[in-house]
Parts: sequence; structure tokens; C-alpha cells
Amino acid sequence: MDSRRILTVSEITQDIKILLENTFQEIWVEGEVSNFRPATSGHFYFTLKDQQAVLQAAMFARANRELKFKLEDGLKIICFGKVDVYPPRGQYQLIIEKIEPKGIGAQQLAFEQLKNRLFKEGLFDPVHKKPLQLMPFRVGIVTSSAGAAVRDILQILKKGASFVNVVIRSVRVQGEQAAGEIAAAIADFNQFKDVDTIIVCRGGGSVEDLWSFNEEIVARAIYNSKIPTISAVGHQINTTLSDLVADVFVETPSAAAKIIVDKKNNLLAQLDGMRHELNFSVSGLINLLGKDLVALRGMLKSPLDRLLEKQQLLDEINERLKQNIVHYLDIACQKAKSLMEKLEALSPLAVLSRGYSLSVLEKDGLIIKDASRLKAGDKVKTILNKGAFVSSVEEVVENERKTVI
Repeated sequence: MDSRRILTVSEITQDIKILLENTFQEIWVEGEVSNFRPATSGHFYFTLKDQQAVLQAAMFARANRELKFKLEDGLKIICFGKVDVYPPRGQYQLIIEKIEPKGIGAQQLAFEQLKNRLFKEGLFDPVHKKPLQLMPFRVGIVTSSAGAAVRDILQILKKGASFVNVVIRSVRVQGEQAAGEIAAAIADFNQFKDVDTIIVCRGGGSVEDLWSFNEEIVARAIYNSKIPTISAVGHQINTTLSDLVADVFVETPSAAAKIIVDKKNNLLAQLDGMRHELNFSVSGLINLLGKDLVALRGMLKSPLDRLLEKQQLLDEINERLKQNIVHYLDIACQKAKSLMEKLEALSPLAVLSRGYSLSVLEKDGLIIKDASRLKAGDKVKTILNKGAFVSSVEEVVENERKTVI
């Protein structure tokens, strides 16, 4: 029993650590990122996995500071580093010094990740695009004063819109400090507000040459600009984040200058059209007023002629009044005649003419309608169609009627 070598946990762990570190000092490992956990210290912790196994991995802040893209779960990567053992947990892990995305360059992956993030934030949304001025009279250019881009713009503006004032803000257009200078130039133009359009441009180049225009700081500076911005970076095959976020995107700096020249030409064409329309409208109005003047001249008459016209009108009104009076009198006569005929038909005299008589009590002159009013000896006057006679009542007979034929 005394001949056995008994190791402590720390000793065996240290032996394994030395063995693994000496065996796997510089290795490349391929896998898929899982359980990615960035620490407040700046270190990255995650798991590399494939279909059959997992491997714990750590990338310390000093190493990940230069990482161009963002690590996230599901990303397939190739890692360079060494295998180490973390004694407190007795766990081996891969200490990573360098990471490359599998199947796509780190720079392109960083571009796609930033592009997707800015898209989700709405920086490319057309609703945020600002229209250019109807005619930009002061243009700010953000580019290198030594580059061909600014010379192309100035040449086109001089030929097609020489009245436009140009303010050049010279910046670096490639290299590590270029993005910061471009963003600062855009901010300066917005601060001093001495231009009404900004052109951010440079000539063509490789993806690496144009990378400053893919930086987040430049994209946000263009998005936050209150002045409408034209992005004219590179050639047709290149599309940068500056192009996507700008209010207007063209393929070349020359095309940006042509936009301003075209605006001038369009404005002149509109003014010319308005001038023609104005001339036509004024000519039509003058012709119409001339016709009205001729008509008014024909209507002008002497006071005597106008007096005679009024006298003639008065005669016509008097004649119509007479005709109306005669007409209304005829109608009134016809109505009176009709009423008289109706009264004649209802007259007691008309009844007497048909053989009837009318008897009245002589003492009061009231018409006798009821024999009960009479008594023997009363004097009764009987009126005939022609003449009348007075008689004396000898007998009163009540409730007796005889038909006279």
C-alpha cells in the first residue's frame, strides 16, 4: 500500500492541463456556436458543437476586440487557439485567439449583420426619405478634395448649373479614420445649415476601399441628417449602407451632379410652360375684354333715345293694363249674371208666375205657412202673379191637403 502514488485532484488536473496544452497548442476547430454568453468583463463564452460532440470555448476581451462580426447562436465558425483546462471546474476548453466565419468572409458577414440590424430599426424605410429641394442652390460635398469624384461633380455643375454654390468638406474616404471624418462632415453641414443638399461620394474601388461607407457611424449620420442627402459611392456593382440609408442613391458621383442639372432643366421647362400658359391666358382675357368693349359700345345710346325707349315701354305697360282691366271686368260681369240667374230662379215671383199664390196675414204681413195661425174673421191678402185680393176667413181647416193640378 505504501508503494502507491496517490495524487490529489489538483495534481491530476494540473497533469491533464499540461498534457493537453502541450498536445493542442495551435489548432483549428470547426463548429457551430451555441449558448453564446458575453460577459461584462468583455470575455465571450460559448459552446462549439457538431452532430456528435460539444466543446466549451472562451475568447477573452484582448482577442475579441478585433472581431469584425457579431457572434450569435447558430453561426458556423472556424476557430484558432489552444486547449486548456479550467481547474476550478476540472473542465477542458478551447481558448480562442481568432475566429473566421465558415463559408463567408468576416467582413461580409459583419456587413450583412449590420445591414439586417439597421433594416429592423427602420433606417432604410422609404417613409424616412426626405425629398430634395425643388432647386438646390447650395450643395455640400463630403469627399476627398484630391479625388476624381469631386472633379467630376464640379465639371458637370460648371457646365450645366454654374449658378450652384458648392461647399467641399474634404475627408478621407478609406482607411480606419475615414468613417469618423465622413460622419463628422455630415454633422457639421447640419450644424451650420449653410447648404440645402449634401452629396456623400467617392469613386469606385474594391470592397475594402469602400468599407468606410459601410460603417454604422456613417449610416446613422446620414439617417440623422436634417438636410437631404445623396449617396454616390463607387460603381453600379457596389451597394453600401450609405446608399441604402440615403434619401437619394445614385451609382456614381457624376450621376449625383446630373440630378442637380436635371432639376435645373426641369424647373426651366416648367417655367417656360407656365410662361406660355400665362401668355395664352392673358391673350384670351384681352380678346374677351375687347369683345365686351365692342358690345358695350353698341349698347351706348343718347339720353333722348333711352327716354323714348322708356316711353315706349310705358305705353306698352299701359296697353297691357287696359287689356287686363277689360278682361277682369268681363269675368266679373259673367259671374254677376250667373248669380242673378240663380237668384231669379229662387225668387217667389218666379213661383207665382207658374200659377201659385202667396198669402199673408193682413194685420202683420207675415206669410201664412200654417192654418193654425188663422181664425174666423181674419183678413188675408192673397198675392197672385198679376195682382192681389183681400178675403175674410170663414172657417179654418187643419191637416188637410188637396193637390191642385
